[in-house]
Amino acid sequence: MKSQRGVGKAVSVSTIFKFNPIMASLLPLLFVFAIQPWRVTSEQYKNIFILAGQSNMAGRGGVSETTATWDGVVPPESQPKPSILRLNAKLEWMEAQEPLHADIDVTKTNGVGPGMAFANTILEKRPGFGVVGLVPCAIGGTNISEWERGKVHYTRMMKRVKASLQGGGALQALLWYQGESDTLLLSDAQSYRTRLAKFFLDLRADLNSPLLPIIQVALASGEGPYIDTVREAQLDMDLLNLRTVDAKGLPLGPDGLHLTTQAQVHLGQVMADAFLQFVPTSLPKNNVLPIHNGAPPTRPHNGASQIYMIPISITFLTVVSLTLL
Repeated sequence: MKSQRGVGKAVSVSTIFKFNPIMASLLPLLFVFAIQPWRVTSEQYKNIFILAGQSNMAGRGGVSETTATWDGVVPPESQPKPSILRLNAKLEWMEAQEPLHADIDVTKTNGVGPGMAFANTILEKRPGFGVVGLVPCAIGGTNISEWERGKVHYTRMMKRVKASLQGGGALQALLWYQGESDTLLLSDAQSYRTRLAKFFLDLRADLNSPLLPIIQVALASGEGPYIDTVREAQLDMDLLNLRTVDAKGLPLGPDGLHLTTQAQVHLGQVMADAFLQFVPTSLPKNNVLPIHNGAPPTRPHNGASQIYMIPISITFLTVVSLTLL
């Protein structure tokens, strides 16, 4: 009989399982382990963004002023994704979808805002960024004085932000769009700069984050005649880690006050660009990001990311297989 030494023999999977029942029983578990990404960070880790201000941050895209109803149209740029979450009114995380402020700005009809387009743009331009956690806090028709430390809206916002951090994650930025109500009275418009600066500084102090990035929007419209005074205060705001996106010229709805759905999408995308290209220095006068032009070249913000360890899981599978065979 001829020796078979040196002659390769094909061994079927069924043969291995026949003589190694342990390997057979572990195959389903090992297969799932091999094909699923293993995250170094917790599944609960989130990159958290505060959405605050008034109606154009809450979103009125697609809302009819006459019927006070939302048309229900969600553009592709604002579609939900499993990796985009929102903190609901019960302080629970859930998959985000329009309208983001449906259970927050409860006395108004909410539609499309900038938040979902912002989150989708972040994930599209930075694959692997991780889970985006949106914390809606905006309330339509509010004056800057209503956002002072100790007032109802400020207190509720702080409660929501602190609750959002309990499950694991990091606060990435404040998205702020407010000021339309401060254009009604000259006294409010003239004091807007001081009040806004105090709001930003109080927020950072109370969150123990003195350099928290802030993306604010300069008004596209207003309720009164002093729009230019408020815009000037916004455009001239000089704080570290503050970027201003100018919404002037974006399409407005029939009411002449609220951004259309497509305008909200564009705004969210430009706000995402401002965040991703954030420069942690003061840029007086030229720290305004024109909404219709490309963002100036800056160093990208070093956002948190998820790390997937597929090679390690494959290596583990290989070692276990060789051990059991």
